Amino acid sequence: MTISQTAAPPERRVPKAIQAVAVRHPGRWIAVAVITVLAAMFIHLLATSSVLHWDVIGQIFTYRTVIAGLGRTLGLTLLAMAIGLVGGNLLAVMRLSRNPVLSAGSRLYIWVFRGTPVLVQLFFWNFLGALVPTVGLGIPFGPTFVTWNYNDLVGLFTAATLALGLNEAAYMAEIVRAGITSVDEGQTEAAHSLGLTQAQTLWRVVLPQAMRVIVPPAGNETISMLKTTSLVSAIALEDLTRAGQDIASRTLHQIPALVAISLWYLLLTSVLSIGLYYVERYYARGANRALPHTPWQNVRKNLLGSKRATVTGGTV
Repeated sequence: MTISQTAAPPERRVPKAIQAVAVRHPGRWIAVAVITVLAAMFIHLLATSSVLHWDVIGQIFTYRTVIAGLGRTLGLTLLAMAIGLVGGNLLAVMRLSRNPVLSAGSRLYIWVFRGTPVLVQLFFWNFLGALVPTVGLGIPFGPTFVTWNYNDLVGLFTAATLALGLNEAAYMAEIVRAGITSVDEGQTEAAHSLGLTQAQTLWRVVLPQAMRVIVPPAGNETISMLKTTSLVSAIALEDLTRAGQDIASRTLHQIPALVAISLWYLLLTSVLSIGLYYVERYYARGANRALPHTPWQNVRKNLLGSKRATVTGGTV
């Protein structure tokens, strides 16, 4: 007869507490110190410079010719981007077409307009009247029914709009093409199996999915176009930049005029950036699990996060 003995349970060992040591980032503090010093130097320069006359900057900022130039700048930006968007979509569809003539024509257009400077194209459209004195409507190589003088038909504003818009169409074509090709081909095949035509598939299935790829670079192109319009001052069009140059030449306040004009461009680009952010956020629906925070939500999150960290640090 054997007697079974129960083995004693092993002694539990309590693990030692982990002493976590925060990783030090000396490079960050050096960068913060450098940025702080540079910011302080810049603020000191703005406050003590004898060249910056802030009262003059305020007067130039709201001057009548500056406001008029601002309106032309905004008009050029809107019209040029409208031409660029419409033309870019057409060129992208032509580029992806199976018709070799349409595809080659689109490639040739993009090659020419992307390969020449915008300033050269501005001069070209402005002086095209020397090559084509009259513009008419009629039968090709036949009689002409109505004719106009080119310089009367195409003024400075129209020439600038055509140059900027047609140039933008070449860049937008590549952006739209990249967005269309980013959509899986199975989407097109599924749409065709449901009986949708090629145009219906492109408009209802492909483009809505491609917009999340198209919108961010298109927004950058819009902001870039706002600043590119300053080149029209080279053909004596009174835009925002030209208005500032004229005031600087009359009053000899070059730096205040440049600062006032720069403030207008910064204000406009900031407004555009906020608007484009919400457009991009709208088309991001379905692509991400959660929509990105708005700027106001980021501010609230950072403020509340810092407050909570402070409270937690005080109670430990």
